Amino acid sequence: MTSDSNDFLFNDQDDEQLLEETVSDFWDVLIVDDDPEIHSVTKLALSGVEFWDKGLRFHHAYSGAEALELLKKDHSISVILLDVVMESDDAGLQVVKQVRECLKNHNIRIILRTGQPGYAPEEKVIREYDINDYKTKTELTRSKLITSLVTAIRSYEQVCQLEFQSRALNNILLASKAILGFTDIKAFTMAVLKQLSFILDCEPHGLLCGSIEDDDRVFVLGGGAEYNDVIGQRIEQLDNGRIILQVKNCLAQGEHQHTELDSTYLLKSKNRQAAIYLETNQTPSPSQLQFAEIFLTNVSVGLDNVRLFNRLCDAAYKDILTGLPNRNDFINKVERFYQPGKTDYVFLLIDVAHFSDINNGLGQEIGNLLLNAIVERLQQEYPKAELLSRIGADVFGLILPKQRYDLEQLREHLSLPFTAGEHILPINFKIGLCLQGDFQKAGIETLKLAYIALNQAKKNSSEMVVTYTPEMEEQMAWRLGIIRQLRQDFEQRKLEVWFQPQLDLNTLEIIGCEALLRWPSGNGQYISPAIFVPLAEDAGLIVEIGQWVLEQACLQQKRLEQLGFNISVAVNVSVPQFKVKGYAQQVKDTLIKYEVKPQFIELEVTESVVMDELSNVITTLEELKAFGIEIAIDDFGTGFSSLSYLQKLPLDRLKIDRAFIKDLPGKGCEAIAALIISLGARLGLKTIAEGVETQAQADYLLELGCDEVQGFMYAKPMPENELITYLQAKH
Repeated sequence: MTSDSNDFLFNDQDDEQLLEETVSDFWDVLIVDDDPEIHSVTKLALSGVEFWDKGLRFHHAYSGAEALELLKKDHSISVILLDVVMESDDAGLQVVKQVRECLKNHNIRIILRTGQPGYAPEEKVIREYDINDYKTKTELTRSKLITSLVTAIRSYEQVCQLEFQSRALNNILLASKAILGFTDIKAFTMAVLKQLSFILDCEPHGLLCGSIEDDDRVFVLGGGAEYNDVIGQRIEQLDNGRIILQVKNCLAQGEHQHTELDSTYLLKSKNRQAAIYLETNQTPSPSQLQFAEIFLTNVSVGLDNVRLFNRLCDAAYKDILTGLPNRNDFINKVERFYQPGKTDYVFLLIDVAHFSDINNGLGQEIGNLLLNAIVERLQQEYPKAELLSRIGADVFGLILPKQRYDLEQLREHLSLPFTAGEHILPINFKIGLCLQGDFQKAGIETLKLAYIALNQAKKNSSEMVVTYTPEMEEQMAWRLGIIRQLRQDFEQRKLEVWFQPQLDLNTLEIIGCEALLRWPSGNGQYISPAIFVPLAEDAGLIVEIGQWVLEQACLQQKRLEQLGFNISVAVNVSVPQFKVKGYAQQVKDTLIKYEVKPQFIELEVTESVVMDELSNVITTLEELKAFGIEIAIDDFGTGFSSLSYLQKLPLDRLKIDRAFIKDLPGKGCEAIAALIISLGARLGLKTIAEGVETQAQADYLLELGCDEVQGFMYAKPMPENELITYLQAKH
């Protein structure tokens, strides 16, 4: 709004002495007024004004709309001198509202000026709008204008500093979280360099150095990719004299080192010191140094947490318990034995069988003594071994010249009992052997091949040593491929549950059905459960899949009930499922969720499930039985366990395995089938025969007193919709 007097800014002027220094930076001030003369007079009145050695740089807008467009593009404005009445009576107030609410700019300071105070009363404006000052143009002398402007600039600087500090502290918090949890020195160093470079606004080119022993030697502990070849070596091996000088000065003087090219930060710990060298190409600002110092405190804590300050080299390359090289060191050293065409060495991967049982039964201290006794035996019998390492908790790696390896001698050396404290312990071993001709360029790959052979030895109870062959790797790759595909298809809900009817042998009435897992191969065929179920158990998938099958069984049972078919659904349970904590409660919760009556769900468990942890299994089954769920022993008679457990288990059925049914009648199978049926009757249990395919088999089972049957003679496994059709046809 045009003022009646354009010289009000010069009323009662103070004769202030202005600084004459050359100003290198500015405070950006936006003048918003529809009167061009106000712009000129304001600029003239404020010419030469400096604050904190920075002059003023003016920007101009002649309406509220023009001001908003400028503010959207220019984020350098510190203060707005804003007229209230322009294209509308409240144009200035609308600008304030848009700046705060739409542009989300809460840092910029705003001084409202008006020539018509009646349009916007001062008390109301100050109370309702986020501004710094509100003046009428007639009262705003040059001195008062400068005072208001300086106050606004100081406020702007404080707000920006608070925002910067808040953002920086948040970044430090995130950076500190990012470096936690690392146990590998290389990965830890990379994370530290990345976060520190973010704070210092530079590239993460640097390394971490420190002393290991109680002397002045300094080693490269970790660093960027360009320093991979010197990690673990003394700093003098670096082909960079500047880094060597800066790190040594930092450690010797006990303080950070900063130049225009780099920064070296001291990390302090109770026992040792370390230094981080980082290329910066500029000297860090005071605020950067302040925030870096806070972050470095967390870095020191991180180093302590991974025990790098106490025994960095041992933690990285040596097993603390046995003093042997550890897995990392072995992987590095075995690579030098990679010599294509050579067959001079053998690699033995030695596993202590059932070591966890010794740890759990006799205590960790005895377990540790046993491990040391094994190491002592190996060192005594193979003093000229090229390499002996502790690869895992109960796994050792041994590289021998081929001519010194003799299987019978190895058996003899390891067959003698070991002394662990007061205990004399006979120990069994499983060994995977890899010949030098199969060694790989990468040490980790050689170790993988030996593990493949070791896993084969563990699965073969009769063999102590299994030698790696390429066919094993192909088999392992096939297994991993099947498991990967199974996991993917399960996540995509491609697996199916089919149902096979179960009948009363006397009346041929349908009394239930068994839920059977099916896996489509994608070409119209199905992968056999005998193939993929054991793999699912090995991969830990069977627990999740088993729960899904139970849920599908509940859904199907509920559908059948709604259609008037009150029949039960049997679900198979694996060993891993029974080991899940709270398994019984999980089953009960599932039935409650789907509103299924417990008597219409039967759980089929094999003898291997029962005998795995008998007391725990009995407790779980009793809880399920008390809830109303029926329990059956599946594949009864195929195990080699004692029959005494039958009296302890809360069972409802014995399921005769198809192996005892397929040759009935004749071929000596009658006695076993008759024995199982008689045993079930004496124990008050129903018996159900699976795999019945001929009338002769059915007649003979009926004669023996078998209660129920299941097999292709009556119905094959079928999808849920076909089951419903089948049941409707039978009724």
